[in-house]
Amino acid sequence: MQNIKSFLTNLSHRPGVYQMLGEKGEVLYVGKAKNLKKRVSSYFSGKAQDLKTLSLLKHVKDIDITITNSETEAVLLECNLIKKHHPRYNVLLRDDKSYPYILITTQHPYPRIDLYRGPRKKNALYFGPYPSAPAVRETISLLQKLFRLRTCRDSFYAARTRPCMLYQIGRCTGPCVGLISEADYAENVRLAVMFLEGKSQEIIKSLQTAMEIAAQELDFEQAAQYRDQIARLRQIQERQYVSAAEGDADIIGYAMQAGVICIQLFSIRGGQLLGSRSYFPSVPAYSESEEIIAAFLTQHYLNHPSPVESLPKQIIIDVNLCEQTLFEKVLTEQAQHKVEILHPSRGEKKKWLTMAVTSAKQSLAAHLFAKTNIQERAIALQKTLGLEKTPQRIECFDISHTMGEATVASCVVFDQNGPLKSDYRRFNINDITPGDDVAAMRQVLQRRFKRLQKEAVSLPDIVLIDGGITQLSVAQSVMTELNIQNVLLVGVSKGPDRKPGFETLHRLDQLPFHLPADSLALHFIQQIRDEAHRFAITGHRQRRDKMRRQSPLELIPGIGAKRRRELLRYFGGIQGLAHASLDELSKVPGINRSLAERIFSIFHDATI
Repeated sequence: MQNIKSFLTNLSHRPGVYQMLGEKGEVLYVGKAKNLKKRVSSYFSGKAQDLKTLSLLKHVKDIDITITNSETEAVLLECNLIKKHHPRYNVLLRDDKSYPYILITTQHPYPRIDLYRGPRKKNALYFGPYPSAPAVRETISLLQKLFRLRTCRDSFYAARTRPCMLYQIGRCTGPCVGLISEADYAENVRLAVMFLEGKSQEIIKSLQTAMEIAAQELDFEQAAQYRDQIARLRQIQERQYVSAAEGDADIIGYAMQAGVICIQLFSIRGGQLLGSRSYFPSVPAYSESEEIIAAFLTQHYLNHPSPVESLPKQIIIDVNLCEQTLFEKVLTEQAQHKVEILHPSRGEKKKWLTMAVTSAKQSLAAHLFAKTNIQERAIALQKTLGLEKTPQRIECFDISHTMGEATVASCVVFDQNGPLKSDYRRFNINDITPGDDVAAMRQVLQRRFKRLQKEAVSLPDIVLIDGGITQLSVAQSVMTELNIQNVLLVGVSKGPDRKPGFETLHRLDQLPFHLPADSLALHFIQQIRDEAHRFAITGHRQRRDKMRRQSPLELIPGIGAKRRRELLRYFGGIQGLAHASLDELSKVPGINRSLAERIFSIFHDATI
């Protein structure tokens, strides 16, 4: 890298892939470029770079260049190199196993249905790919109920002398012992294939015709079976039909919290939702959402071991991609049919995208609150703060209000197993100057720790304060007043634009400090702080809405439900009451002069 100017001068303007190498020759980052010279030179132009790029360039000792014939080849090569080397500065999709399909064998006179992974073989029909094995098993179970196809292996089938339990419970037609003809079984297979192709309405019409024929022939038992199949199909159709995508589509939801990314994939084929799957990619610090989604698209669809014709016609995402045209071109060439990448802002597709995002947030929350994840983060926090043992109890305090209105403080509690929601508390803050967060923090800490002392319960090992050195000093003064010791106080102030990863941590015994954006300890602090913020803002909104719905009359001592009713009836409503004079108020039955003065002062903000 000492001859970087000479290296850049001799770079080609053609498309290709560049690999940034570390001191030992390890691949740190793999990138693609339409113009190699222009793209690689941008790293060394002297212009301001993001934190991720600055961190990368500190470790780069060499750059390896591969020229390709087209941008498409560059995208594919980049994807293969990322899969091969797993560079630390690339977004990595961890789960690389093949995806499951539904298989229907065709070489046997009585085909079976099964879950299948791996390369396709001849003499079989494949449907999918499905997002997960449970989605496949659920669909196979439905097909067993509807069309009673066999799932047993050929060796098991050949050895049968009497029907198995699946026949007894109505999940199989018993072909192994000749209880159904080959033609009738083939008809069931045909209907099952139509179902997997999303042709449920055509199946229903076919079954309705068969039911009518059976009824005309007085075969009422067979007609009843057709009737039950139709009813079950209609139920499935109502549950699975997706109006957001006509045909084949994938919907990709995205969520980030406490340094962890979750991508939720909804798979729709033939207008039916096949299921969903969560991914937790390994993401370098300071990565943007666009980069993460772009990496998912290439690694999921281009590194996929499944056949390319399984790529959907539409991919619905929640970000705008700068290279959207390139991605559509590459995916279209691979799929051999047109592939669109959509970012809807309204309509049905937007509703389904919102559902995918919501599912991603739920999956992420479940992942973050997993016991093993919590324990790893607690150990990391112990090392970072220099504690002798892993913290057993952590409390975090946050303040929420709207321009000083309806101030609510929250206290959330985490132990070694995660959030201890039974110990969560909210505090309505009163008797302070509206908007004074410092006074609010003092009040909540005094109320909280006086209560803990009174109840003689164990104190937390760590107290996280949402705020800087001012709030931390207030917390320390409260601890001193209450003679509480051996509780570590840590302030957490937000970074610029509240961006995660840029938080400043404060302790009274040392200077403010930052943790790396990929630090597990920082992720744990973010997780607890975000939970405290969520709990506080929920309580604040509830209190604010309740206060705004509350009638001013309810605030006046001596005015009960009966008198409120009389006042509103007399003046025709709250507006007429608000404009009434003092004399008019005194004329209302049951309202004396003293009460009239109190009512008048409430509505006119005056003291009489």
